[in-house]
Amino acid sequence: MRDVEPLRASILTREFPPDVYGGAGVHVTFLTRELAKLSGVDVDVQCMGEPRPGATAHSEKDERLASANSALRVLSTDLSMTAAAEGADIVHSHTWYAAMAGHWAKLLYGVPHVITAHSLEPDRPWKAEQLGGGYALSSWAEKTAYEGADAVVAVSRAMVGDIQRAYPEVDPSRIHVIHNGIDAELYFPDPSRDVLERVGVDPSRPYAAFVGRITRQKGVAHLLRAALDFDPELQLVLLAGAADTPELKDETDAAIAELHARRTGVFVVSEMLPPEDVRQVLSHALFFCCPSVYEPLGIVNLEAMACGAAVVASRVGGIPDVVLDGETGLLVDYDPADAVGFEAGIAAAANRLVTDRALAEELGKAGMERARGQFGWGPIAEQTAALYRSLL
Repeated sequence: MRDVEPLRASILTREFPPDVYGGAGVHVTFLTRELAKLSGVDVDVQCMGEPRPGATAHSEKDERLASANSALRVLSTDLSMTAAAEGADIVHSHTWYAAMAGHWAKLLYGVPHVITAHSLEPDRPWKAEQLGGGYALSSWAEKTAYEGADAVVAVSRAMVGDIQRAYPEVDPSRIHVIHNGIDAELYFPDPSRDVLERVGVDPSRPYAAFVGRITRQKGVAHLLRAALDFDPELQLVLLAGAADTPELKDETDAAIAELHARRTGVFVVSEMLPPEDVRQVLSHALFFCCPSVYEPLGIVNLEAMACGAAVVASRVGGIPDVVLDGETGLLVDYDPADAVGFEAGIAAAANRLVTDRALAEELGKAGMERARGQFGWGPIAEQTAALYRSLL
C-alpha cells in the first residue's frame, strides 16, 4: 500500500468529451477532472473514437472490420487501449466497452483493475435487439472482467444487489459503493429562456421535461403513453437522442404522432444540445420525468435537481438513492407485468404537480439542496483515489 507516492491511473472508457451520450460518459468526464486536481494522482484517459484533447483516442474504424458486428470492433479497440495502458499503476474501466481493456491490462501488466458498474448486460436484455449476436460477446466480456476485477464500484446501493445477483462469483468484499455526482458549476437554476423560445414552448403553461436517449431502458414509450392522460394544460418537452434501432424509432415516432393528434404542447428536440441549453430546459420545468425501467443511479435526475426541478421518476435501481419520495420528487412503482398501471402512476404524479404548484416548488428546492450538498464530484474523486491506493 502506498500513501505518498504518486500513482498513475489509466481511465479506460468509450465516451469522453465531446462525444458523451450517456451517464457513463458524464461520470468519466467529471471524475477524471477531479482526480487530476488531487495531489499524488496522475490520470491519463484512453477513449474510443476520433482524436480529441485530454485523452488518447483509439479508432473503432478498422477497415478490416468494416462489415463486422459492432461488438467485434469494440473488442479490437480494447486491444489498442490495453497496449496504451502500459506503465499505469492501476487501470479503471467504465462499461463493457472498455472492460476487456482493463481485464487484459491486469493480466498483461500485473496491475489492479477497477471497474465501475454503470449498468449490467444481464439486466439489459433489449440490447440483443441492438447488437444481435454481439450481445453474447458483450455479456461475456462484462462477466469475465467483473469476475477478475480487483474492485467493482457500484454507483448506488441497489447496484450492489444487482452485481451480486448477476455475478455471484464476485466476492462481496470487492464491491464498493461510490455514487455518481453533479457539477454544481454547470447545473444550476438558469433564468434565461432563449432555448425555450427557440423550441416554441408556451411560457404561460407548465411543462414536463425529459432528457435521454430513446432506448428501452429509459422508458420513453411509457412516458408517451402516460402523457395521453396528462392535464391538458401541461406541455411536454422531450430532449430525446437517436433511437437504438430503426424499429424503436418507428415505434417512438408513431407514439409521438398520436400524442400530437391528441393534445397541444408537445415538443421534440432530437439533436444533442449542449449542457447550457439542457440546463435552461430543466430550470423552468414544472418537473423532470425519468420513466426508466432500469437505472443504476440516473445522473440526469441529479442534473434536474441541481437546476431546481422537482422529479417524477420510477422507483427502480438506484433512483431512490437520489430522489427521496415526497421530499425531492415523486416515485412511481414499476412492474414490468403492469405497464398500464405504471403509466397511470406517472400521469397521476404529473397531474398532482400541475394542480399543486407549491408542492412542485417545494420538492424542487429540497432537491437542489440535496444534489448540491451530497453529490459533489470532489468527494467522489477522493473516495475513488482512496480505493486505488488500498489496492496497491
